[in-house]
Amino acid sequence: MAYKKTDEGGGTGSRGARGRGPSGGEPEASDSLRTFGAVVQALREHARLSRQEFGERVRFSKHTVASVEQGRRMPDEDFVERAEDALGNTGALRRAARHLSRQPGLASWFRRWAQLELQAVTLYTYECRMVPGLLQPESYARTLFVDQLPPLSDAQIEAQWTARAKRQRLLRGRPNTTFGFILEEHLFRRKTGGVEVTRELIDHVLEVGDLRNIEIQVMPLERPSHAGLHGPMRLLETREARWFAYSEGQRSGVLISDPKEVSVLQRRYARMRAQALSLEDSAGLLREIRGAL
Repeated sequence: MAYKKTDEGGGTGSRGARGRGPSGGEPEASDSLRTFGAVVQALREHARLSRQEFGERVRFSKHTVASVEQGRRMPDEDFVERAEDALGNTGALRRAARHLSRQPGLASWFRRWAQLELQAVTLYTYECRMVPGLLQPESYARTLFVDQLPPLSDAQIEAQWTARAKRQRLLRGRPNTTFGFILEEHLFRRKTGGVEVTRELIDHVLEVGDLRNIEIQVMPLERPSHAGLHGPMRLLETREARWFAYSEGQRSGVLISDPKEVSVLQRRYARMRAQALSLEDSAGLLREIRGAL
């Protein structure tokens, strides 16, 4: 049986608002997932089974059952087959499962943050793994997509690039929004994609950095003190002067709204701004790296 799953990429609840989805801990649901979950719940209740009882029959926890019923979790084939057996073998779940999907392009856990970006008046990003999506030229972005594991199809790569290019309109489409980026020097010296891709990358970053509302700083390779050693972070401020933070791992992301947690990251980012090269020196270093390629 084939299942259509979300495209990975990049690519909100709490203990306050902390987790991978808008209400904490699970990915954002699609219409097909919510519909499938509603069918499971209706059949379970018709069979007069509690989530605990149903979970024991399908050999999944009651929490997993709840996540599927609420459209927050993509059910795997084992869940579908065991649910069919437990709920009368009507075939309804098998047929519905063929149409399960998430929206392509942005990763499910990233969509809530992407929505907040559209309303932001301030956006700060620190990256140590790759040049962030908002600053990626097409050749660099496609290199990252092609290198993903498990491999992406051509259609998935096109969907991810389309989504990323659409997000990048923020930089020029919101001239009253302040964007700040702190990027590690090694991101440009690694030559991801090869020399030509790196040249295009540096040219693109320098061009974007010339916009009045964008500040790009480079954190030098040699830095005795570094406030960002815990990993990448993003911060944004809404029109209501409320701040959010976002942290992304290998296959999940966390949106943070707890003011105390956000405050810690704000202080770290402020320290990094002082530790990184100035705007002028950052641009000069990028030109130097490009000239040496």
